[in-house]
Amino acid sequence: MGPPVPLGRGERGAGSVLALAVVAVTVTVTLAAVGVTGAWGASRKAAVAADAAALAAADAAVGRTAAEPCGLAETVARANGATVTDCVLAGVVVRVEVAVPYHGWEASASARAGPPGSR
Repeated sequence: MGPPVPLGRGERGAGSVLALAVVAVTVTVTLAAVGVTGAWGASRKAAVAADAAALAAADAAVGRTAAEPCGLAETVARANGATVTDCVLAGVVVRVEVAVPYHGWEASASARAGPPGSR
């Protein structure tokens, strides 16, 4: 065995490593939170666009506007930053699916609308 090492000598520089680890964890958590928040925002944007497009298309389906229901749904969805991926008209009930791009993937949502009491 060698001479005794004074206490605390082997700990030199440990504070810097610990501080670096804390910064790395903080940055990682922050970036993850930003990504999740952005994805949530894109999904909410898709839901709002789907609702608005379905309501507009239902108005057209019952004759409140002269437009073609699915064409009007596309116009309204585009105005809300979304793209219609599906539009199904069943009588006066309309089901619309939309997608909103977000960093290489798409948030999607669907909505159904028609006159009161329609199924």
